[in-house]
Amino acid sequence: MATSAFANSLLSSSSSLAHGVLPSTNNNFLLPSRVSVSNPRSQNPLLSAHFKLKDKTNSSSLITFCSLGAAAANDPKEEQIPIELKYPAYPTVMDINQIREILPHRFPFLLVDRVIEYNPGVSAVAIKNVTINDNFFPGHFPERPIMPGVLMVEALAQVGGLVMLQPEVGGSRENFFFAGIDKVRFRKPVIAGDTLVMRMTLIKLQKRFGIAKMEGKAYVGGEVVCEGEFLMATGGG
Repeated sequence: MATSAFANSLLSSSSSLAHGVLPSTNNNFLLPSRVSVSNPRSQNPLLSAHFKLKDKTNSSSLITFCSLGAAAANDPKEEQIPIELKYPAYPTVMDINQIREILPHRFPFLLVDRVIEYNPGVSAVAIKNVTINDNFFPGHFPERPIMPGVLMVEALAQVGGLVMLQPEVGGSRENFFFAGIDKVRFRKPVIAGDTLVMRMTLIKLQKRFGIAKMEGKAYVGGEVVCEGEFLMATGGG
């Protein structure tokens, strides 16, 4: 009888643990003071249930903790923020009207929408919002709209113009030309809906000859899509 009762007790305990319930400490065998059981119903590795037995007398209690990830655990409000409010807009250091005061380009060839970082005569970071309404998409290509690589190069050159068309550099809006490109590479296609982020940095300036050498890189989502070296004729000399 004793053996049968003990066997029944073990079977009852095993069944309880399988369903995520801890047995009572009134059984005639020892239980650990802490038990951790993975939730078999969860398909998310970040979601687990932990059961803790709190008793030093003969009473037991069940405590369940759910972990939904470090960000949610540290800041519960994080999961409540709508996606449209999570990502701030790019800063505006120079808007389109200020850009038009510096660059001579106009529609449909003005390919810079906003400057987000600016160090006159040294470097600039600007963006071009690529939309399906851009006039080159109907022909490039009708079934798969991709921004032409030559226009990415032109957009970078225009950012270079914003850097160089400054009194400190000696640039002249009337005499500023794209003089050459070298080591240009296109890494990924740019499509409608992308935001092209372009950085142009002055590497070398020969004021006597009015020639500036610049390095340019264009990004989408933090990945380089186009890069190269540029020569600008500033009209000096």
